[in-house]
Amino acid sequence: MIERIPDLVNADEDLVRRGRFLSTTFLIEIGDKGYLVKIIEGRVVSVTPGPFVTPNYSFALRAPRDEWELFWTALPPPGHHDIFALFKRGKLIIEGDLHPLMANLLYIKDVLASPRKLAGAAGDGRAAASAGKPRFEPSFEPILGRYLNFDLLGRPHRLYIEEAGQGIPLLCLHTAGSDGRQYRGLLNDKRITDHFRVIVFDMPWHGKSSPPEGFQNEEYRLTSRDYVQMILEIADALELDRPVVMGCSIGGRIVLYLAHQHPRRFRAIIGLETAAHVAPYYDVNWLHRGDVHGGEVSAGVVSGLAAPTAPDKERWETLWHYLQSGPGVFKGDLHFYKVDGDIRDKVDQIDGRTTPLYLLTGEYDYSCTTEGTLDVAKRTGAEAVIMKGLGHFPMSEDPPKFISYLLPVLEKIRGK
Repeated sequence: MIERIPDLVNADEDLVRRGRFLSTTFLIEIGDKGYLVKIIEGRVVSVTPGPFVTPNYSFALRAPRDEWELFWTALPPPGHHDIFALFKRGKLIIEGDLHPLMANLLYIKDVLASPRKLAGAAGDGRAAASAGKPRFEPSFEPILGRYLNFDLLGRPHRLYIEEAGQGIPLLCLHTAGSDGRQYRGLLNDKRITDHFRVIVFDMPWHGKSSPPEGFQNEEYRLTSRDYVQMILEIADALELDRPVVMGCSIGGRIVLYLAHQHPRRFRAIIGLETAAHVAPYYDVNWLHRGDVHGGEVSAGVVSGLAAPTAPDKERWETLWHYLQSGPGVFKGDLHFYKVDGDIRDKVDQIDGRTTPLYLLTGEYDYSCTTEGTLDVAKRTGAEAVIMKGLGHFPMSEDPPKFISYLLPVLEKIRGK
C-alpha cells in the first residue's frame, strides 16, 4: 500500500495545497522494512524502499507491520486510527527532528492515512455528508448570545454566553483549547430545549470571551481551584437553581471535582470523556512556540481524537475551533488536564448516587480511554455508557449520534 502514497496524495490537490510549505524526507518503518518518503512542496515525489546505507531523513515512524495494516483499513478499529493512538499504546516509535512533523501534523497524518482510500470510503458518515448539498432558506437559529460583565476570580471579566430553551438549567463546559460552539447541536435540538435551558459559556481566553485586563503580562495556566470557582461564580451570576452540569474532556474532569466538593449544588452531573487522570503522551511545548503555528499544531494533535466515522463537515468544524485557538491557550488548559487536575486519590470519596453522576465516553477516544471512564464509574457508582462510533468530541463531531445517547440520560434526570 505504501508504494501508492504518491499517486493518492498528488491526486488530491487540496491535500497538496495544505502541505505546500513542507519539503522533507522521512522514514516509515513497517516491521523490518523501511521506506523513505520524499516530499517537495506538498507533493510526494518518491517512496524508496530499503535497505539503506546511512539514510538521510528528518524523522522516523516505526511500527510493526500488523499495526500499519490495521491503520490502513477503511475503518480502523479504536486505537489503530491515528498515529498518536498507536504512539500512546506503545506500538509506534517517533524519533528524529520532529519539527517538520509537528509543524505540518494535519498534513502528515492525512498523507499517512491516504492508503485507506484503496480499502474503501472513510466511513458512512463522511460519505453521506459529501452527498448532495441541499439549499437552505435564510433562517435564524433559536440561540441567544450575549456578554456578561462581572467579577470572576477577583477580576473584571467580559464573558460570552449562549443559551436556548427553557426548563431545567443545563450548564455545558467545552473542551480544552476550544469554545462553546461545540454544543451547537444541543442548542438547536427541540427535544432538549423544550425541557432544558441549555447554557454554554466560553471560558476566559477562549472563543468570544476576552482574557482579563493585563493578560499580556502573564502566562495562562488553568488550575483545578480556579476552574471549580469559575463554574460556581458563573452559576451564581446567572442565578441558576441547582443546574445540571455537563462537561467534556477538561470539563469531564472538572465535573468530578464538582461531584467531590459541591455535589449539593447540582441536580445531576454528566461527564463526557471523563477519566481521573491522563498520562502525557506528547510534549505540550509544541503547542506554543515561535516556529510552529499554534492553531495548526493544536488541530493536528487533536485530529485523531475524533472518530473516523465522524461526518467530514462536523469533524473539520471541530478542528476549526482549534485552528482559531489563542496563543498558549490549549497548552494552558492542559496544565489542568495533565498536571494539576489529577483526581485519582479522591475518586473513591465521590458518591455517584447522592447527586446522580452519568458518564458517556466515545469508543475512539484514546486520550480519555474507555477503561478510564469505566474505572471512575466502578469507584463512584456512576452510570457509564461507551458510545459507539464516537470519539473525544461527541457533541460536535457527530451531534445527532451523540444526542441519541444523551436523551435517555436527560429523561432520567427529568424523572428524578
